[in-house]
Amino acid sequence: MPTVSVDGLDIHYRETGAGTPVVLVHGFTGNSRNWALTVPALRHRYRVVSPDLPGHGLSGRTARPEDYTLEAMAKRVAVLAERLGLGPYHLVGHSMGGMIAQVIALSWPERLRSLVLVDTSAEPPDMLRTQERARLLELAREGGMEAVWEAQLAMNPMAEQLRAQPEFLQTWREQFLMTSADAYVYCARAMAQRRPLLDELQQLSLPVLIVCGENDEPFVAPSRRMHERIRGSELAFIPRCGHTPQIERPDEFNRLLLAFLERVDGRAGK
Repeated sequence: MPTVSVDGLDIHYRETGAGTPVVLVHGFTGNSRNWALTVPALRHRYRVVSPDLPGHGLSGRTARPEDYTLEAMAKRVAVLAERLGLGPYHLVGHSMGGMIAQVIALSWPERLRSLVLVDTSAEPPDMLRTQERARLLELAREGGMEAVWEAQLAMNPMAEQLRAQPEFLQTWREQFLMTSADAYVYCARAMAQRRPLLDELQQLSLPVLIVCGENDEPFVAPSRRMHERIRGSELAFIPRCGHTPQIERPDEFNRLLLAFLERVDGRAGK
């Protein structure tokens, strides 16, 4: 599998297709395989690159907290794209990957053709979610990632629906367990301590699509607020969908994404 060394850490990535580049950034405890149902819809028209973030998937592990800040991970994704010779690219980020994508868009807007934010937020988490995460962080230190998986599943309001999809649940579990305990602890800390970007997003002048599962309650209102702040942005809610529309409702998600990319590329070609 291909890797690029960025600031001393090997970043694994998947690449396929040809055409205008699209970079897909996964979320917390995910990896590039989170986009397995998205890539086939894109690769016939686009050059698709999907990295594993530090400590996730097949990328290098590090025990340094500073490697897991949103800014540090954003820099590594941006450098990877540069090393691969990507011209202006479409950037798609899910959950924590969406937070990283916001940092990239604000730091290097000239490198992007468009921005797609999926089930993410530009605001710090609420206190309840921070307290829940703190309990899981302690569990990660004491019991490891398997214990965290079981506890997190038990807390999930959609646990019953998830258990009714054993193949999906098994795939999710395998990807979750590819995350190092250090990455879990320090990424969670970085998200809890992240600076609010909601007002800064008003600076963006590139095309932006915001997508959210209608049942992903923690991110519904933040998605609306991002849409209100970003002039000309588009907002779409996917029915009967939770936090991972690219996995739960891939057909609907792919239709939204492709239609948006085609509109952007059509405008750019005029």
